[in-house]
Amino acid sequence: MKKIALGLLCLCACLTSVASAQDTAPVPPAADVAAPPAEIVAPPPAEVPAAPRADHETSCTGRRDEDGDGLVDCGDGDCLHDPACEAGQGAESTGEQCSDWIDNDGDDAIDCDDDDCENAPGCSGSWVPTANSEGGASPSGGALPQLGEGLGVQDLVGAAGDADGERSNELCSDGVDNDQDGRTDCADFGCRFDASITICMPTPGLRFSAVVGAGVTYNSSQQGNGVEVPALWDARFSRIQLRALGPIPFIHNSFFLINIRAERLVRLTFALFQIPVGTSGHYVNLNSGSGGLSASLIQSQAKQLLLDPVFFAYAPFEQGNGGAFEVGGPITSNDLLRYRVFAAAGSGQSNGNVGGRFFSSDDRNFTYGGGGQVQLNIAGHYDRLDTPYIYTPVPLTMAMTLGAKYDQRAAERYATGNFYFVGRYNRFHISADVFGKRELAFGASQLGYVVQAAFLIIPKRLLLAADWAQFRSTDFSNPGAANTAGIARPLDEDQFRAALHVYLFRNIALASIVYTHHIVEFNTSRPQDTVGEDIVRFEGQFRF
Repeated sequence: MKKIALGLLCLCACLTSVASAQDTAPVPPAADVAAPPAEIVAPPPAEVPAAPRADHETSCTGRRDEDGDGLVDCGDGDCLHDPACEAGQGAESTGEQCSDWIDNDGDDAIDCDDDDCENAPGCSGSWVPTANSEGGASPSGGALPQLGEGLGVQDLVGAAGDADGERSNELCSDGVDNDQDGRTDCADFGCRFDASITICMPTPGLRFSAVVGAGVTYNSSQQGNGVEVPALWDARFSRIQLRALGPIPFIHNSFFLINIRAERLVRLTFALFQIPVGTSGHYVNLNSGSGGLSASLIQSQAKQLLLDPVFFAYAPFEQGNGGAFEVGGPITSNDLLRYRVFAAAGSGQSNGNVGGRFFSSDDRNFTYGGGGQVQLNIAGHYDRLDTPYIYTPVPLTMAMTLGAKYDQRAAERYATGNFYFVGRYNRFHISADVFGKRELAFGASQLGYVVQAAFLIIPKRLLLAADWAQFRSTDFSNPGAANTAGIARPLDEDQFRAALHVYLFRNIALASIVYTHHIVEFNTSRPQDTVGEDIVRFEGQFRF
């Protein structure tokens, strides 16, 4: 046992000696210490190229623009022959049918241009009803929450459950509830009530209009000295009229119009901004000053029954101004009687062009004038800017207006009275515009009138029109004042015109032939001036 114990003691001593030697041994340098294995980093995944955009519309019913050309479904030419886009497959009256770019009922009118869509959501004109304490309805769909005092519908954006994630024309027309708030596209508050979103503005919204005419004329004339002038042929663009028009956003029954003419130079010729007063049909408008008692000089070129107004019968009575303010509306609740009053001003011989002035002399006198008019709707309802072109048989409309105004011009001052009558029934149209004027400084009286008539020979195809116009002036009883102002008595004139209009495509494209016989009083001081002319005019028009 002693031997065993002694052996164990020796073994322990040896182990202790070995451990002590290890604790005191030098540590090898770090370079000699084996490094842990390097971390393996996976290479980045190869970039997957984006799927190429389709080169044509792949679906004509998906409400998406697959080929990115800005046109969707049946509005894209790629879908022209798709069976889903064929006309005449059903009715056209619901919100979906009135916004699918299809002539569903086959009557040649698409979506909001179809009368059947008059009450469809999105086709209700410029009226966007505002919410009230009881909530209101909107053409874009859905009842509105109650709003506190002083709040408007614009305060609903980002509130009342709206996530404010749809506020661009792209997101508001993609058919997707992008912000997941339960309202899609134009039903979303951001799309409905943000004024910068144009895709959801109720029809008509901002619209562009053009009237383009080109043709050939043949003119045979005679001078006052009896000399026959060689016949003159000419071919040219006779008119290019560009118009922007539509409602002022979020103002019930508001309207604006900006008119540009391109002739010898491009110029802005007329502008009008009109807003309602109350809810009974009264309005105020600010315009560039043309017009006055007659609407003939401010109507679109597309509404000139003989292609152009009879300028010599209007110009002496309706001289342009720099700007005008007008108020009008119904006198009786049934619209039997209406009124309009206006005031206008300018400088020199203002021509009505926006920003433009014409001075024939050094006279820069301030010009001003004002007047009023009363209209009686004998049958139906007539508007002074209605078109005289009859495309299909029309119901009975009969109206007359009486008006008067005073003008203080740069070189003259005068009072003018006007009578206008218009009647339309079935295929007939007739109107008479009569002016009387008294020159207060020169002591002269002047009379001018234009009588127009039209008959629709074949509905949607052929319209016959004619007019007769005259201007007469008495001699000046105070020629001294006239000579001081540099104004001579205007010459008497007569004119007869007849036209045949062929509707080539609806009432948008027309081909016309117009004959004009024009006679001017002989001017003894200028015998070389033209006293008679016969003009034949062939013209094609496109207007929309």
